[in-house]
Amino acid sequence: MLDRADEVDGDHYEVLTPAADALQEKHPLAATLLRRAMIDFALDQARVKRYRHAARHFRQCASAATMIADFGRFETHEAFERRLKSRHARKRAFWDLVRDE
Repeated sequence: MLDRADEVDGDHYEVLTPAADALQEKHPLAATLLRRAMIDFALDQARVKRYRHAARHFRQCASAATMIADFGRFETHEAFERRLKSRHARKRAFWDLVRDE
């Protein structure tokens, strides 16, 4: 999965969410990458109805970051958050959900 992480289509939340949940305990980096794909898709495509789920995925990524010793070629959670804030700073509905829940 890690070798092909860039190919994950974040639109397939019905498959990716349970897959990320199943991977979380033993493979937190893989789970994080699946969740990031869904977050990126929701924000890049301005899928406002998915923001609540994307915010939950963001918080799960933050939690999982404490279990990941080496992000390898992938962004740390802090770098991912900075990128999102840079690209999607005006999507207040998403950021409000991240803070509120």
